[in-house]
Amino acid sequence: MLKMGFRWFGAQDDPITLSQIRQIPGTTQVVGALYDVPVGEVWPLEKIQALKKQVTDANLSLEVIESVNIHDDIKIGKPSRDRYIENYQQTIRNLAKCGIKVICYNFMPIFDWIRTDLAYPLPDGSTVMRFEHQQVEKSPEEMIATVQNNANGFELPGWEPERLARVQRLFTDYRDVDAAKLRANLKYFLDAIIPVCEECDVKMAMHPDDPPMSLFGLPRIYKNRDDMQQILAMHDSPYNGLTICTGSLGENPANDLPTIIREFVSRDRVPFMHVRNIKFMNEQGDFHESAHLSREGSLDMVAIMQALHEKHFDGYIRPDHGRNIWGETGRPGYGLYDRALGIAYLNGIWETLDHEK
Repeated sequence: MLKMGFRWFGAQDDPITLSQIRQIPGTTQVVGALYDVPVGEVWPLEKIQALKKQVTDANLSLEVIESVNIHDDIKIGKPSRDRYIENYQQTIRNLAKCGIKVICYNFMPIFDWIRTDLAYPLPDGSTVMRFEHQQVEKSPEEMIATVQNNANGFELPGWEPERLARVQRLFTDYRDVDAAKLRANLKYFLDAIIPVCEECDVKMAMHPDDPPMSLFGLPRIYKNRDDMQQILAMHDSPYNGLTICTGSLGENPANDLPTIIREFVSRDRVPFMHVRNIKFMNEQGDFHESAHLSREGSLDMVAIMQALHEKHFDGYIRPDHGRNIWGETGRPGYGLYDRALGIAYLNGIWETLDHEK
């Protein structure tokens, strides 16, 4: 049975309430995080416990964290990385004490994800996030300014202002980090934390690069099936797992999502799924987010859910970026209404597949 979740940014920063999430049929999980702890520092046990209590008091469960971000010194391979890895190990232990089962994370340099427009208007009056290749030919500073100007005043995950303020220094720090070195630094990180995960029964679930291609000369190492195989081989343990995000991997049409899902779910290495749709705009591969329905986008959502169903996926799953609809002016891509519709659609496909057995 699917463990359906909904990403929530906390009572202080999210206009969506836990009581609203609780009313979405079939939703039992909140996918949360601590957003006030600096990257690289230990997540205090009492803060995790407070977040857990908020969620459980609303009759929901908190078993997936997205994300415990990884300090750039770990990705770059600086001598200081060992201190930050020790902090990460302690954070895993603290999360385990609060019943957390999965940590979603990424290993993307500088930018956790990239869109060039956060409020692209669709013909139906909704707005969505969009990516245009031509726009990333600008300087990183120009792109950052464009994105921040239409973020509706919200801090976007992975685009925290204090981090982006030092973007030029980060580019300097990453200048000698190619794909091979980034992979070596990921292996160093996994070799240190996976034994702790095994002790604590917490699975790591690495998120794909978004988009799955090199931008601004920065390496990307989770773009496709071969990359996924390399990541799992770095530390062969069921606790070294993957998040499959259909939208991120689907941004490369060469990625056969149902085939990828069947292979890695069969191997029990996918504890977490992000299921969303995108729509390609032209032959250059520009795209925008879309409603979750297959006919609204370019990905076959029924085939994706069929692959999960066929392999008896019983892990955690959530809808992802949706449209801002019905006058909603919250965080771009993370409104209530379209993600709730996405949950209804995904659950509807799953129930239909159950009845077809």
